[in-house]
Amino acid sequence: MYNSEAARKTATVRVGLVGTGYAAKLRAEALAHDERSQLVAIAGHTIETTAAFAKEYQTTALSSWQQLVERDDVDLVVISTINRDHGAIARAALYQGKHVVVEYPLSFDVKEAEELITLAKAQNKLLHVEHIELLGGLHQALKQHLAKIGDIFYVRYSTIKPQNPAPRKWTYNHELFGFPLIGAISRLHRLTDLFGKVLTVNCHQRYWETEPEYYQTCFCTSELCFNNGLLAQVIYGKGETIWQSERKFEVHGEQGGLIFDSEAGYFIQAGKTTPIEISTRRGLFAKDTTMVLDHLFDGASLYVTPEESLYTLKVADAAQRAAQTGLTIFMGDNLDQS
Repeated sequence: MYNSEAARKTATVRVGLVGTGYAAKLRAEALAHDERSQLVAIAGHTIETTAAFAKEYQTTALSSWQQLVERDDVDLVVISTINRDHGAIARAALYQGKHVVVEYPLSFDVKEAEELITLAKAQNKLLHVEHIELLGGLHQALKQHLAKIGDIFYVRYSTIKPQNPAPRKWTYNHELFGFPLIGAISRLHRLTDLFGKVLTVNCHQRYWETEPEYYQTCFCTSELCFNNGLLAQVIYGKGETIWQSERKFEVHGEQGGLIFDSEAGYFIQAGKTTPIEISTRRGLFAKDTTMVLDHLFDGASLYVTPEESLYTLKVADAAQRAAQTGLTIFMGDNLDQS
C-alpha cells in the first residue's frame, strides 16, 4: 500500500468499522493502540449502540454500512457484524476501492466468496478473512507436537455450550448466523489447516425451536474423511437442551495422543502423560490487526490466505448439503458431487 519509506513514516490507514459487538470493540482497541491507523467512522445495528460506541472511541457514528463504504476518507473497511451481511459489505467496499478485513465467514455462499476474491485481485486491494483460531495457543501447541504422535488416524473436536435460557440474539438466528459449521467455520478451518484436503463429508444437524427465526438449541455433528485417510469428527452445539459444557480437541496417532481439554493440554503415550503448556487466547484480534497493518505498510505476509478460507467454506457447504440430503458428499479438485 505504501511503497516508500517516507510514506510509511507519515501515512495513516483510515479505518471504517462495521459492527459494535465484542469483536468490533477488540478491533477498535487494537486500532487505537497502533499509530499507523485511525478509526474514522463506525456503522452499527442501532442508532443508540452506534452513538455510544462512537463516543467511547472518539469517532463518527453513521446510520448504515452503505454510508461507511462510500466515504472518501476510509481506506480500510473492517467487517465485524452479523455473518449474513459479510459478503455484501465486502463486495461494496471492494467496489469502492477499499481494503477489506472481514471476520469469518467471508460469505454464506461459495460462489460469492470466489467472486469476492477475484474482485479483490482485480482492484489490487487486500481481502483478509480473519481466522484467529490459527494464532491461538491451542492451535500452535497442536502444530508443535503433531510430529510426536506418528501417523494420525482419528481426530475429535467438540465445542458444546449450554445456555439456558438461550439468548434471543443473532447467533441463534437461522438467517443471521447461518448453518452452524459455516457460521462457526473455525471448527473446520483448524482441521483443513492441519491436515489438508478432504475426501468425503457427512453431517447431521438438528434445531429445537419455538418460532421460525430464532432457535433455542442447535446440535451439529460432522464426519470428515481426509485424503490422507484421517477420520475427523466435529461436534458443535449450543443452547437450552445442552447439559454439559465441553471444549475438547483430541488427536490420536499410532505413537501417542494429544488431548486438549478446555485450558489444559496433554501428550499421552503408553504409561506416560506429559502436560503441554497452552498460551493465552487473549490479544488475538490485536495480533491479527497488527499483522494486517504490517502487510499494508511493509508487505509482510499474513498467516492465512482468502483461498485457504474459501476451501474450508467449500467443506462447510458440503457439510450443509450432507445434513440437508442425508448423503455423503464427495470433494475433489474444487468440484464435489453427492
